[in-house]
Amino acid sequence: MADKVMVDNQAIKKRRSFREWKEDTARRLDIWSRKKPARRKFWLNKTLYLMMIPYLALFFLFTVLPVLMSFFLSFTYFNLLEAPKFIGWSNYLTLLLDDPIFIIAVQNTLIIAIITGPLGYLISFILAWLINELPDKLRAFVTLIFYAPSISGGAITIWSLIFSSDIYGYANAFLIKWGFIREPILWLQTEKYILPIVIIVQLWMSLGVNFLTLIAGLKGVDRSQYEAAAVDGVKNRWQELWYITLPNMRPQLLFSAVLQISSSLGVGAVTTTLAGFPSINYAGHTIVNHLQDYGGQRFEMGYASAIATILFVSAIVLNKLIRKIIGKVGS
Repeated sequence: MADKVMVDNQAIKKRRSFREWKEDTARRLDIWSRKKPARRKFWLNKTLYLMMIPYLALFFLFTVLPVLMSFFLSFTYFNLLEAPKFIGWSNYLTLLLDDPIFIIAVQNTLIIAIITGPLGYLISFILAWLINELPDKLRAFVTLIFYAPSISGGAITIWSLIFSSDIYGYANAFLIKWGFIREPILWLQTEKYILPIVIIVQLWMSLGVNFLTLIAGLKGVDRSQYEAAAVDGVKNRWQELWYITLPNMRPQLLFSAVLQISSSLGVGAVTTTLAGFPSINYAGHTIVNHLQDYGGQRFEMGYASAIATILFVSAIVLNKLIRKIIGKVGS
């Protein structure tokens, strides 16, 4: 009995000493955190940061680490069979000075991005703004109609049927019926038609998610702000749009812009589905197609990593530019 009491007393002392150590450590950390604002902020929100650790670990493992590895491999010759060999800036110099197909890919990507980026963004916002004014039930139905194609996996094949090169293609059938042409046009086998068709299809495909994001942003604007603005002298819908609607939608505008940039610079599957790989005289060849060629076909991973790095840096630069532009909205 005495031994049991002694053991219990020792356990109580250990728990008490551990609790005292824990309290003393917490008190010391609290004092240490007060010396700098950043430390204090971290200490006060330590529970939130601990909850973020699983996400940060996965984000680092599957996003940050691959980007760093790609950047490192871009300075090497790596063919998956041999160990990477450091070759400095050779891959970048070859890309910019001795790879005419890459220059064509850059030109095509820029043309697609310049047209589909701003135009798709503007059309998405106009459609969202107009549809937001509809009655609730009708608005939900029209929103579904506009968004449905973006979640349909085979929707792009419709465009292959529209621009089919025989008389059964919708475009050829319409033009022949109304006397505009006598023979079917080889839409996707003719160099001058490929890029415009890709732009049309990419513009159509980019409306879905952006449109839905902007609809959500418009629904989140507090209606009482419009009443207050009317009292303060706002006279028409355009002033409401600039001074109330757009400033309240900045998070959605930024998110939609990032999606638009990513989709515009990441065009590749559309050109492959419509015009094949490679397309006629590389008329629809994009940077992503060039990346797939060297990474997925030739397995020149160092060269492909250089292409991916250039694409990544371009997206970052455009993202910074868009942030500055959206930051001026309503000012």
